[in-house]
Parts: sequence; C-alpha cells; structure tokens
Amino acid sequence: MSATISSIGIYHPEKEIRNSFFEAYLDTSDQWIRERTGIEKRFFSSDNEYTSDLCVKAVQALVKNHNTKISDIDFIIVATSTPDQIVPSVASQVQTRLNISGAGCMDISAACAGFVYGIIMAKGLIAAQTHRKILVIGAETLSKVTDFSDRNSCILFGDGAGAVIVEASPENHILNILTDTDGSYGKDLYLSHQAAPINGEIIIPDNKLHQNGRVVFKWAVSTLVTKIHELAKKNNMSLSDIDFLIPHSANIRILEAVCKELAIPIDKCIESIRNYGNTSAASIPIAWYSGIASGKIKNGDNLLLIGFGGGLTCAGICLKNNIVL
Repeated sequence: MSATISSIGIYHPEKEIRNSFFEAYLDTSDQWIRERTGIEKRFFSSDNEYTSDLCVKAVQALVKNHNTKISDIDFIIVATSTPDQIVPSVASQVQTRLNISGAGCMDISAACAGFVYGIIMAKGLIAAQTHRKILVIGAETLSKVTDFSDRNSCILFGDGAGAVIVEASPENHILNILTDTDGSYGKDLYLSHQAAPINGEIIIPDNKLHQNGRVVFKWAVSTLVTKIHELAKKNNMSLSDIDFLIPHSANIRILEAVCKELAIPIDKCIESIRNYGNTSAASIPIAWYSGIASGKIKNGDNLLLIGFGGGLTCAGICLKNNIVL
C-alpha cells in the first residue's frame, strides 16, 4: 500500500526569546551566538504550557491550513523527548483533547531524529494495511529541561511542534528510508531522571539536557555526509536529483559543513534554526512548513529529510512533496 503526506501544521509558543535574554546573565553576546550557531531567536513555553498543548495547537493549525478532517485518523504518533509525563503518553492526550475516537496512540523517543522515525513507522503501518490515516507529530518543550547555567548549550534550544498526516494513497510519495544508531555515544547527549548507568557510567539525575557539543558536532557532520549519500543511492538518486535537503536544525555551522562536504549550495538546505533555535523533534516539520510557506518548496519537489541526535541515532527518508498551502 502506497502513502503520501498532503497536510502540515506547526505551532510555537508566544514567548519570544532573543539572544539579548542570555546577555543579561551570561558571559555571551548576540554576535557570539549568531556566529557560532546561526540562532537569532527562539520561543519558550509558559510555565503552564506543555508538550501536549503544543501538539494540539499544531494539529489545529494543520486542520485550518488544509480544511481537512481528523476524526478518521486511526493512529497517532508523537515524537518527543519532553513528554508531559512518561505515562500517560502525549499521543493519548492529543487523542482525547481532539476527540479522535478509536485511534491507536504511542510516543516514540528518538530525540532529534524522532519525527523522521515517526514517518517511517507510519509508512510501515500503511504498507502493512493495518492503518490508513496516521497523525505524526514532532514536539518539544526543551526550555523546561535546559540547564540555563551551561553557557554553551542553553543558548541552543527552543520549543515548538509540527504535525503531518500520513495516509494511504494510489501514488507512492514516501520513498526508501535509512536508520542508523551508535549507542556508544549515549553519554554525550542525555537527559536523565534517575541514577541509571549509560554505557556503564552512572549519571547524576537532574532532569536537565546535557550535551558534549564537540563530540556531537563531529559525529553529526561525518554521519550526515555518509548517510545522505547512502540514502540518495537507496532511492536511485544523485544529490542533484534532490531539490531540497531538510535536516534536523541543530546548528547552522553543522549544516554549512555538511553542505560544503557534499558540494551542495546552502540555499538547497531548508532550516529552522535561525528563527526557532534547536527544537529537536519539531525542527524538521517546522523547516518543511517554512519552506512551503515561503514558496521555496513546491509541489512535486524531491525532498530528503534526515534527523540526527540523542542515541546517538539517525533516520532519513526521501519523499515527493505533496503539500500545498
């Protein structure tokens, strides 16, 4: 059974955080942040605003954008590292708040690769002919787990959500996939709520996101260059056949380094880092939506989506854009 994606919606909280926010209490500057990350602003959720709230509003935006119904959705997947609670799932909260009866629900934890993993899972469920219309959401409230005393990492993260509907279709627009993980890097990017070991090392639980930026940067560039080539080959494409690359927006310098290694013009890379910061599982749908809304991404364009992050894990997929706003 073939599948397509023809609708999308995004949401970000109202609270806009410019780089000057960090200048007030850290030894940093707007220029330093822009030069090293490319970030100009990001959005933080309010104290009483949670990941499920962002998910619901992203889906409501999707419905408004496409005048579509969601009552016949039969499965909901939410990719997040910042759930409201571990149990119940965020997906189940979305289900009840949007009154989508009879839908299966689950959260997946694959950090910044989570949204792409969600599409891959939805594609598989449709191929198995067990489901026909699946809501996939990537959402994060990273501001709630950010260590604001860590000068190198706290400037990176923002909150947001993006949602798409993956559904059965006569024409196949979702092509071949790629997944890969190297768990030996687990301690270089983690969020721990209990004193359990990561690769044999006991981690002090503080419910804050910790990142070894140098290690993750090096792994990300090397992995993306290799896996983008591999994914294009799996889809019988050359890099010139890809109209736009939509990677996870972790840092503009990572994206520049990857494009340089691949000899791809940076304007073929669609990002959300400048105006949203690193929104983890939400960064790819936010970038995708922004590319369509700006008129850059058009119907029928070949897209390569690739996420990478905590695990350290990676997931990619090629598809033909079928979303029109």
